[in-house]
Amino acid sequence: MLPGDWNEAEQAAAKDDSVPTTTTIIAIDQLDCAAEEQMLRKAVGAMPGVTSVACNVVTRRMTVTHDAAATPPAALTAKVRSVGMTPTIVVAASEGVVEAGTDCGSPACATDVPRAVMIEETRPWWRAYGLFILSGILAATAESLYFAGVKETSPTVIALAVSSILLGGLPTLRKGWIALRTFTLNIYFLMTVAIVGGAFIGAWPEIALVTFLFALAELIEAKALDRARNAVKGLMAMAPDEASVRQPDGSWKVTSAEAVPAGAVVQVRPGERLALDGIVVAGESSVNQAPVTGESVPVDKKAGDKVFAGTINELGVLEFKTTGGKDQTTLAKIIRTVQEAQGSRAPTQRFVDAFARVYTPIVCVVAVLIAVVPWLVFDQPFYLWLYKALVLLVIACPCALVISTPVTVVSGLTAAARRGILIKGGVHLENGRKLDVVALDKTGTVTEGKPRVTDVQPVGVVDKDEMLRIAASLDALSQHPVAQAVTAAWNGQRESVETFKSLTGRGVEGRIGGELYFVGNHRLAEERKVCSLEVETLLGHFEVQGKTAVIVASMSAVLGVIAVADTPRESSIEAIKSLRELGIKTLMLSGDNQATVSAIAKAVGIDDARGGMLPEDKLTEIERILKQRGDVVGMVGDGVNDAPALAKATIGFAMGAAGTDTALETADVALMQDDLRGLPEFIRLSRRTRTVLTQNITLAIGIKAIFFVLAVIGLATMWMAVVADVGASLLVVGNGLRLLNATRART
Repeated sequence: MLPGDWNEAEQAAAKDDSVPTTTTIIAIDQLDCAAEEQMLRKAVGAMPGVTSVACNVVTRRMTVTHDAAATPPAALTAKVRSVGMTPTIVVAASEGVVEAGTDCGSPACATDVPRAVMIEETRPWWRAYGLFILSGILAATAESLYFAGVKETSPTVIALAVSSILLGGLPTLRKGWIALRTFTLNIYFLMTVAIVGGAFIGAWPEIALVTFLFALAELIEAKALDRARNAVKGLMAMAPDEASVRQPDGSWKVTSAEAVPAGAVVQVRPGERLALDGIVVAGESSVNQAPVTGESVPVDKKAGDKVFAGTINELGVLEFKTTGGKDQTTLAKIIRTVQEAQGSRAPTQRFVDAFARVYTPIVCVVAVLIAVVPWLVFDQPFYLWLYKALVLLVIACPCALVISTPVTVVSGLTAAARRGILIKGGVHLENGRKLDVVALDKTGTVTEGKPRVTDVQPVGVVDKDEMLRIAASLDALSQHPVAQAVTAAWNGQRESVETFKSLTGRGVEGRIGGELYFVGNHRLAEERKVCSLEVETLLGHFEVQGKTAVIVASMSAVLGVIAVADTPRESSIEAIKSLRELGIKTLMLSGDNQATVSAIAKAVGIDDARGGMLPEDKLTEIERILKQRGDVVGMVGDGVNDAPALAKATIGFAMGAAGTDTALETADVALMQDDLRGLPEFIRLSRRTRTVLTQNITLAIGIKAIFFVLAVIGLATMWMAVVADVGASLLVVGNGLRLLNATRART
C-alpha cells in the first residue's frame, strides 16, 4: 500500500478492535474534486461495517476501513459504480495492509483486480475530444440562432440544445441524478437543478451552453490538478526501473530494480541515475544528490560512502552494495511521506470544507426564497425570479473555494520536497509561519559533528610543523575522535612509532627516533611533571573558547598545545542570521559543557545557550517554553537523542535525514541534507503558502459575492455564472501552482 492513502487524522470513527477489519484502497479515475469526494464519503460511509472513509483527490484514491464480512471489497466497488465512477481495487487486506498484487492469504485479495491503474490518454485528440467539441459547436449554434431571432422553444433550437447536452453533459447529469436521489448538496445537484429549471422555463440555448461550459470547466480543472499529480510522479520517475547487477561469475546483467535484493553489487556508469540505495565498494565519482537532498553542488563519493536512489552519477564508474530493495530507498520514503502529507487536511482546508458544508445549504434556501417570495408576496413574474434563482444556484457552487486549498498545500509540499525539505503534513506547512522560537541541538546540527584542529601553538624551540608531525604520528595509532582530528590535520609523512602505548583517559605515548613522546590531557602533563605557567595559561585560554586542548611533550619539556573543537558550519551561521531576519528567537540545547556551548552559540549568533543537558532536560526546556511563553516552538535535532524534545515541540525538525529511518519517523519536517539553511527556507515557504491560501479564499469568495449581487439585480445570466465559476477555479488553481515555480531562497 502507498502510505499516502492512509491518514489517521481522517479516521473520525472509532472502531471495535474485537471485529476483524479490512483496509481497502480503491483507485478512482473520476476523483477530481470535492464534489466527487463528498458523494463517495456519503455513499460508502453509510454502508454496514464501514468505520472510516478517506479520500485523496491528488492520488485519486479512496481508503476504506471496514468489516469484510458485513461489506466485502466487491460491495465497495459496486457502491462506487453506483455513483457513476470507475473503481479499481489497489489493496484489500485483512488485519493490515499488504502490497498490491501480493498473495495476502485473504479472500478479499481476490475480490477484484489487485493493481493500481493510472489512465493515460493515448488516443488522438479528435477521437478523445471530438464529441465534446461537437457538443460545444451545437450549443453555440443554438445560442446564435436565439440571438438571430429564432425562438428559444423552436424545434430546431431545442433539437440542437438537447443534442449538445447529450453529447457533452451526460456525466454531469448522471452525477446530478445521483446527487438528487441521495440529496447530496454538491455542484452536480446545483447544476442539475439549474438545467432542469432552465428547461422548464424554456431557456434551451442557455442551458445547453451552461452544460457545455460546466463540462469544459470540469475538464480544465482535472488537467490543472494533473499538474500537481505530475509533480509527485516526477519524484517517482527519478529512480530507473533497471539496474546493472553483478552475477556470481563476475559478469554484469541488467535486471529489474524491483528484483534486486539487499546486498547485491550494482554498477552505475557516468550520466546514469542510481536505481537503489547503497554503500560504494569500488570506484570514485561525483554524484548529483539534488533529487534527494536538495544539494545544488555534486558530492564526491568513494568507497564507504552512502549513495541514494534517484541521484545522478556524473564522472567515474561506481560500484555499490545495495542496502535494501527499491521500496526501502530514501527516495521511496520521501515519496511515501509526500503522499501521506497530501492525504492529510491542513487547518485552512478543514475550515474551508466546514464552511462549504454550511454555505451550500444556505444558498439553496436563499435561491428558493428568491424564486418564490417575489411571486407569492409581490405578484412578480414567476419565470423571471425562477431564472434569477437558477443563476444564483450556479453561482453558489463552492468548487473554486474548496479546490483552492488542497492544490495550494500539495504545491507547497512538493516544492519543499524538491528542495530537500520533507514535510509530513499540511498542518506543519501552515504552522511553520507561526514559529516564534527555535531550539537547536549543537553537535551535527549547528556544528560539523566531528572535531578538527583549530589552533597549533608551539612552546619552546620546536616549530609548529615539527610539533604537529610528532603528534600526528602518535595519534595515528589511536581511535579516539580527538586523536583522529590531530592526525587529519597533518598532511605530510608520519614517523614510525615504537613501544606505542594508549594511556586510558589521559592520552598516548611512544618512541620516535629513540626519544619518548606523549600526547595527552592536562592530567597527563601534571603526572609527567612538565606543566608550566605558560602551558596553564594556554590551556585556560582554549578552555574559555570551548575547545579541547591536548599537550604534546617529551619526557623533559612541553613542545606545545593543540586545540581541537567541533566547529560551526558556515551554513549554520547563514541560517541563524536568516532566522533573526525572520524575527525568530534561537536557543541552543546541548549535552556539552556550558563554556563550549556558549562559545559555539556566540560564534554563530544564537540568542541563548544551555549546556549539560540530557535528553530529558531538553524535553523539560521545550515544555517550559510552551507553558510559560505560549509560543509556537520548533526543535531541531538528529532524530535519535533528541526524539523526546522533537516530539514535544510544535514542529520537530530532523537534520541530515537522508537515509536515517529514525529521523524520518520522529520529526514533523526532515531536512534531508546536513544544512540548517533549510529551516528558514521552510519558514519562508510556509509564509508564502499562507499568503497564497489567503489570496485564493479571497478570490473565490469575492467573485461569488460580486456575481451574487449581479444575479439578484438581474444582470447575470447562467452562462456568465458558469464562466465566473470556471474563471475562479482556474485563478485559484493557477495561483496555488505558482508555489511549484517559486525561486529557491538559496543555491
